Amino acid sequence: MKIIVTGAAGFIGSNFTFYMLENHPDAEIIAVDSLTYAGNLATLELIMEHPNFRFIRADITDRDAIRKIFREEEPDTVVNFAAESHVDRSIEDPGIFLRTNIIGTQVLMDASRETGVARFHQVGTDEVYGDLPLDRPDLFFTEDMPLTASSPYSASKASADLLVMAYHRTYGLPVTISRCSNNYGPYQFPEKLIPLMIANALEDKPLPVYGTGENVRDWLYVEDHCRAIDLVLQKGREGEVYNIGGHNERSNLSIVRTILQILGKPESLITYVSDRKGHDLRYAIDPEKISRELGWEPETMFDEGIRKTIEWYLEHRSWWENILSGDYMNYYQKMYGEIHQEL
Repeated sequence: MKIIVTGAAGFIGSNFTFYMLENHPDAEIIAVDSLTYAGNLATLELIMEHPNFRFIRADITDRDAIRKIFREEEPDTVVNFAAESHVDRSIEDPGIFLRTNIIGTQVLMDASRETGVARFHQVGTDEVYGDLPLDRPDLFFTEDMPLTASSPYSASKASADLLVMAYHRTYGLPVTISRCSNNYGPYQFPEKLIPLMIANALEDKPLPVYGTGENVRDWLYVEDHCRAIDLVLQKGREGEVYNIGGHNERSNLSIVRTILQILGKPESLITYVSDRKGHDLRYAIDPEKISRELGWEPETMFDEGIRKTIEWYLEHRSWWENILSGDYMNYYQKMYGEIHQEL
């Protein structure tokens, strides 16, 4: 089995690559990444010499480069993690999200059609469903819900999902889609909530929380997500969507408080910043379909997963400290610079 993994130097793509090399020793992984700000080649350092691994730097919107890679490698499977994924950045500059997340997906599918790929898997997000009210804990996202995206990011991902299904129906491309809840774990870029709060707490810096921190997310440990995608590739039905959720709903404020408690830091570090534009209230996935059809269940509950994650960031300070400089810090100041209320 030869798999092209796009976005392989990013957070979930790198973890998936590690997972597949460990659990499928016969699999050959061709990692493709353009190495934008969130793609870190240092993440893949430990497997660069692995006999079943090869890294190629390329942008998924570069049609000629992608065609060349597919023709030379002749992959059986494509797993597309490559995406611009940060909501705040999509609000600042929607164009790059449309280009990468929609056009890039089309380029990959065209190359897949030309070379006879046996499975094209699109890694999606629960954000395509919009949000749920905080006062209805009985409501969950299911695969047959309409797509009502709230941000340029989620709209671009919803568009990509629709395009994937259109290619399946129009051209017969063998596809599957998974939509996951918020991931956390090793190698997550420190603009996202959990690694950002860990890094700031370790350096006794303010922990910026949007609005009142009441927004709720369903948290999924990244290894559980990788295992789910593996099952979809092996047993998932073509043309189907599978929701992947962690059964771990937490408010943003409770996440921050948990991190501070584990690290022994004071809650006085929490600061409140102006709320994100169009901030979704609650995400909650119903993963009954993937459980029923493929036998998947999340194995890592949040209390265990957050401690494992914090331990990883403590043991790999050089990885994230090297990131927290330059362009990222300029962006950080722009997004969180106006801290106006302390706890």
